[in-house]
Amino acid sequence: MKFKYILSFIALAGLVSCSDSFTDLAPTSQRNVGVFYKTGSDMEVAVNAIYNTLKADGCYDQSYWVMQELRSDNTFWDGTGLAEEITVFDKFTDISTSNITEDAWASSYLGISRANIVLSRIDEIDMDAGLRERLRGEALFLRSLFYYHMTVAFGNIPLVLTETASVEEGQDHTQAPASTIYQQLIADLTEAESKLSSSYTGIDVGRATKGAAATLLAKIYLVTGDNGNAESTLRRILTYGYALVDDYADLWGTENEHNVESIFEVEFEGGFGDQGNQFTSQFNGVLATSVTAGVRNIPERDLIDAYEAGDLRFDASLAEVTDDNTGYTIKYGLTNAFSEDDAPNNWVVFRYADVLLMLAEALGEGNEAYDLINQVRTRAGLGPIDSNSPGSFTEKLLQLSLIHI
Repeated sequence: MKFKYILSFIALAGLVSCSDSFTDLAPTSQRNVGVFYKTGSDMEVAVNAIYNTLKADGCYDQSYWVMQELRSDNTFWDGTGLAEEITVFDKFTDISTSNITEDAWASSYLGISRANIVLSRIDEIDMDAGLRERLRGEALFLRSLFYYHMTVAFGNIPLVLTETASVEEGQDHTQAPASTIYQQLIADLTEAESKLSSSYTGIDVGRATKGAAATLLAKIYLVTGDNGNAESTLRRILTYGYALVDDYADLWGTENEHNVESIFEVEFEGGFGDQGNQFTSQFNGVLATSVTAGVRNIPERDLIDAYEAGDLRFDASLAEVTDDNTGYTIKYGLTNAFSEDDAPNNWVVFRYADVLLMLAEALGEGNEAYDLINQVRTRAGLGPIDSNSPGSFTEKLLQLSLIHI
């Protein structure tokens, strides 16, 4: 079931030069900050608006994977004209006028701003205490997710933790070291995990859970070199009820969303004009039969060659196509879009397989780490490995991680 984001557009009233009492009045015909943020329902709408930002072009719909995944040795972009701006990221030839970079900055800070509004106001609202705690946890997690991507992409960035009241105040924000931002995220995610639910039912399926907060927290511990805290955090996630899906192919497609392996997904819904995703057509190309865009985000030969013989993930992840590149395209659910850039597939942010391999990384080479790695290998139809297998421990771990685990 899709968690439906309901975005409330809050308009500020234009001020008319008249008496003070008149200019303090808020229009009764539309929602605005003067009459909003008053009830628990208002705060739910405000939190849903944070989730909605995740779907922006500047976030998971395009900028995040272009600025990060596309720069790896996994895929490359074949395109000219309007697509040339994307190609430069693959070539590490950034341009200062890039809309993709600008969109990432603007959309991420929009999400952060929306989270700050909730966190600055929610304690003043007369509402159910349990709902208040959950919504606070969701806002902390979502703000941390935006900050994580921004810090990975840019390093030192402004760290804004309260609602910005004016343009002038916003212009006064200065950069903070990445290390300072990570420490803030550790504190925020620790609090978020304590306030969030382990799972949801009905229309709330898709909201951030304890597992989502803990997974992002563990990633940050690993980034900062704190393997001990990463290990203890990841072990908590093992108790939250996740498991590997038996068949790797059953991870993908709209019919498999929010499966037992899924920890957090960004919700998209095609057919509504602005709620669908564009990455499905950009990844699938000619495989999305109602979309005629052709192959664009193309698997590198290094990625194709990384699969071992008999790996069940190969046919579930790649399909042969006739083109002048590597001869393969990436499968992403193979769901036909309603139109170009309007597909319903969710973006899967965290899965349980990530947790198993991160825990192996935190533990370092040893029997328990290989047991974790071999759980992923067994699901892929591959035999077990150990310390005597060819390659370093890091190489064995990366080989799994780089091919869509």
